[in-house]
Amino acid sequence: MQLPNARMIATIAGAGALVACGTSMAQQAPASTLNVPGEAPIPSSHPNSIQPETTLQISATGEVSRTPDIATITAGVQTEGKTASEAMSQNASRMQGVYSALRSAGAADRDMQTSNLSLQPAYDYSGRDGSPPQVTGYTASNQLDVKVRDLANLGKTMDAIVSQGGNTISGLQFGLDDPSDARDEARVIAIQKAVERANLYASATGYRVARIVTISESSGGGYQPMPMMSMRAESADLSTQVSSGEVGYSVDVTVTFELRK
Repeated sequence: MQLPNARMIATIAGAGALVACGTSMAQQAPASTLNVPGEAPIPSSHPNSIQPETTLQISATGEVSRTPDIATITAGVQTEGKTASEAMSQNASRMQGVYSALRSAGAADRDMQTSNLSLQPAYDYSGRDGSPPQVTGYTASNQLDVKVRDLANLGKTMDAIVSQGGNTISGLQFGLDDPSDARDEARVIAIQKAVERANLYASATGYRVARIVTISESSGGGYQPMPMMSMRAESADLSTQVSSGEVGYSVDVTVTFELRK
């Protein structure tokens, strides 16, 4: 019987060492998992995919209504003058009265913010001979966003603006000073709806919901029906009447679920 030479023995030993080393490395390599609530994901060799999972994407909206505790008035002064300086001077004078009236009505300086300040020329377009329009004067406008925290005085505040020179009221919005709780409640409603729909679809197709893969949301601001306002009566005892109604907040969620048999 012929014995293997030294070179053959070395080759066989080297190959055995390589196999042993490869086995050891494979045993030490940990499995890749994703730590999320619910059942563990099905292992996948794809680096950027949740396959072979079966997924379902659901969108749902949660809405809540609340009685408002603040109102924001957009009001101010619009004046006209033959010159730009005249229009702006008149506007500034009347705005001082508006600011004074608002402070007397209880509005804090931090609750008053200029929302628009403009100066525009007024033109005469009546020329029939092809001549360009002529500037006939200027219009100055200064508008404020005023937050009213005492809604019982809302009508009186609006009347005070008008009585002291304000001649424009272009907006009135109701809301909550701190809408955090309302939005959180809307979030809970939205996610509950999403889960209910996911369970419905899963049951109808012979699956079950195993876990949530992703959640995304978008929030809607406060909204309310158009407030009802009545004209101010010709009496010192009455002020403008405003009905605040309710304000609503909404949250939209999009949820991806993993389904399993």
